[in-house]
Amino acid sequence: MLSTRRVVLTGALAAPALIAARGSRAAGTVLKISHQFPGGTIDEGDFRDRLVRKFAAGVKARTNGDLDFEIYPNSSLMKTVAQFSALRKGALDMSLYPLAYAGGEVPEVNIGLMPCLVSTYAQGMAWKNAPIGRALTELLDKRGVKILTWIWQSGGVASRAAPVVSPDDVKGLKIRGGSREMDLMLNKAGGIISSVPSNEIYAAMQTGSLDAAVTSSTSLISFRLQEISKAVTSGIQGSFWFMLEPLLISKSIFDGLPPAQQAAVTEVAASLEGFALESAKSDDKDLSAIYGKAGAVTKQFDAAALEKWQAVARDTAWKDFAARNASCADLLALAEKVPTAG
Repeated sequence: MLSTRRVVLTGALAAPALIAARGSRAAGTVLKISHQFPGGTIDEGDFRDRLVRKFAAGVKARTNGDLDFEIYPNSSLMKTVAQFSALRKGALDMSLYPLAYAGGEVPEVNIGLMPCLVSTYAQGMAWKNAPIGRALTELLDKRGVKILTWIWQSGGVASRAAPVVSPDDVKGLKIRGGSREMDLMLNKAGGIISSVPSNEIYAAMQTGSLDAAVTSSTSLISFRLQEISKAVTSGIQGSFWFMLEPLLISKSIFDGLPPAQQAAVTEVAASLEGFALESAKSDDKDLSAIYGKAGAVTKQFDAAALEKWQAVARDTAWKDFAARNASCADLLALAEKVPTAG
């Protein structure tokens, strides 16, 4: 049975343009949170939007209203990819952001969407307190961005044609992977790469400029890709696609908050990691049923297919990432040490 919380709300809570005046970092501070996902309510809709609303409500309550928030879904405040740069400059306060989208600016963050590197939720969540997590946190801090909530999502593939399960199924398809490294693997398998943010996949598939797209189960549902797909491959039994999609805050903004507000922000954010994990798993379960109801063929990745994908990934994405700089190589080595079981 599908989760009753899943309600797709299109265009909800559209926001005005960026407001220049921010105000002081004392009592009555209002922080802006931007993300690319469909807007909803604290109880219904895409769980990433719900998480942001739960965070905002929790911090507001903890600070007796001294710290409040404005939430801008659907990239209504600024374009998706630009949000990371804005965080670094302090021009944006917060974002729930697919970390690998910032790979063009900080190549090391592509470790957050490295094909076949993370294969279970337990493994991904173990990063936070492992050397890889500490190294990634330090790297982002130095670049002006602070991780608040660690969120991992498994992904699958929506296709306008046949299901995509093994590397052979990609040949000749115009396909979206979501990061440089994912695209390298898919290209080696014979795919024709098209790079678009997840909130632009629907239009690209609808026009035929994209045949297939790899993204999180939540995005496969929230962006209603079942309406234009003939097949979907679920990552419920394992996937080559696990993405780190954290709630972030500009470090300059965070550092300017009073200590009590800093504590409220970090503690409320960390408390929502369990909600994010269970919600992501729930969407993995719902995916096949939603697409099946729409008439799409549903498949799952199997162990044999994932072994083939990993062989391609090691020879392309992993090798390319490690060769980019010493920091990338160090991060990859640390990530490989985290066991599958976490």
